[in-house]
Amino acid sequence: MEPASSATTTIDWVHRILEEERGIVISSTPLEATAFQVENIRMAYVFYESGLSVNVMYTVDDSGKRAVGFKLSDGMDVPEELAAQFKFARQKSKLAGTIRGSYFNLKNEY
Repeated sequence: MEPASSATTTIDWVHRILEEERGIVISSTPLEATAFQVENIRMAYVFYESGLSVNVMYTVDDSGKRAVGFKLSDGMDVPEELAAQFKFARQKSKLAGTIRGSYFNLKNEY
């Protein structure tokens, strides 16, 4: 995990995907981000001041899964820029309490 000021490449990649795929611009300020690859899956996480977390799972292989996920902190309202496009499902987790999240699959290559 790095402060946003040190993770601009990761944040720019995630923001580019959001903008190009769905026209989404997150209004909250990024606080921290990280990116890593495990075998053939590239992962990126950006955590925002509002409590929003955005993650990208991007399989490097052409036939692999590629998706963007959104997680909301407990008690957080759905951000205005996401409210019209996504429904957030609630899940209970023994470790994290109530989790609200949504996702979409990527259509393009990044």
